[in-house]
Amino acid sequence: MLNILVLGSGGREHALSWKISQSSIHRKLYIAPGNPGTAQHGENVNISINDFKKIKDFIINNDIDICVVGPEAPLVNGIHDYLKNDKRLDKLTVIGPKKEGAQLEGSKDFSKKFMKRHGIPTARYKSFTASELNDGFKYLEKTEPPYVLKADGLAGGKGVLIINDLQEAKDELKSMLKDAKFGDASSRVVVEEFLSGIEVSVFAITDGKNFKILPEAKDYKRIGEGDTGLNTGGMGAVSPVPFANELFMEKVKDRIIKPTVRGLYDENIAYQGFIFFGLISVKGDPYVIEYNVRMGDPETEVVMLRLKSDLLDLFDGIASNTLSEKDIVLDPRSAATIMMVSGGYPESFQKSKEIKGIDKVKDSIVFHAGTKVNKTLQTNGGRVLAVSAYGKDPLDAVKRALSDVKKISYSKMYYRKDIGFDL
Repeated sequence: MLNILVLGSGGREHALSWKISQSSIHRKLYIAPGNPGTAQHGENVNISINDFKKIKDFIINNDIDICVVGPEAPLVNGIHDYLKNDKRLDKLTVIGPKKEGAQLEGSKDFSKKFMKRHGIPTARYKSFTASELNDGFKYLEKTEPPYVLKADGLAGGKGVLIINDLQEAKDELKSMLKDAKFGDASSRVVVEEFLSGIEVSVFAITDGKNFKILPEAKDYKRIGEGDTGLNTGGMGAVSPVPFANELFMEKVKDRIIKPTVRGLYDENIAYQGFIFFGLISVKGDPYVIEYNVRMGDPETEVVMLRLKSDLLDLFDGIASNTLSEKDIVLDPRSAATIMMVSGGYPESFQKSKEIKGIDKVKDSIVFHAGTKVNKTLQTNGGRVLAVSAYGKDPLDAVKRALSDVKKISYSKMYYRKDIGFDL
């Protein structure tokens, strides 16, 4: 029986906690800092995800066997290395890579060079720093629009610009490099060829040598219906993804997942945990847009619904080097999640709006993304609730989730009614 600590406070962490709590081998589940939703499945602990010392002390004092790191920032900041540098934590398993492996997400330049070294299909690119701004301008002049500019570091999901006009692209490149538009994250900028196709998120779990592929998902980033308007952290997701058929997934496995895991192993980059492959299908061939070193949000909310296997058993497989012997069993049903957000999101929005009606939801699972309790349940973020449902196909799952979304209310609530529209 295992004691688990999940780090994070969003919809992803609620979905992971929901899944872990169903495991027959879990003894005690803690979530730091958690939210009112995670409190339904374990005990919330008031510790920040970036307070490494307090996290370490809590792990020692509570005999934690497995620490699951939800968000990317603590991984990029080296929490895995910090914990494992303490001899008292020899037996602790951290789900999430060490700092070097976390560079797959923490640095676009690192990940592009890694893909190039291992022949993993991705868009052509070049990287530039402030002192190379004129070279960047020349490179833009030689490429075709639309122009893709990516901040090298973590920019809270906002560091990617797609621009049609050459002069605007030059101005933005200057703004990123010289004026620190995204702070330190854009001290280096990757200028990338634009790939046209349809996107899909593929997830694997690895012990550094072996891997298992989890259900794929498609998320919807734009705030407006028909994929218009500003980018958000994600307005909804569906799984499975119809075009990600057996032939496509075989290409993904052979051309992308295998060489990624083998490349990490060959370069002695210790990696255990999730790898999220942000892919685009160009005429049926998969290309990597980006790596993430953790599960996505809101994709986790559909992936966990479709995973029939015991998630904790998979984590234990990493701990005991038996991951290769584990089976991934999928629920034959489809899943969809609709993200309910605060009015004004992803720009300025108000918090502390009372939420009513969750108790009326019977068919969906309501994952909390940004909520708090202050006498009543209230909004506490841009993304508030992820209403997730099963269905006979993705659009049926969307329909069921939408019917439950309508039972919930709070002031200035907003959600997209067209998740899955392009399927």
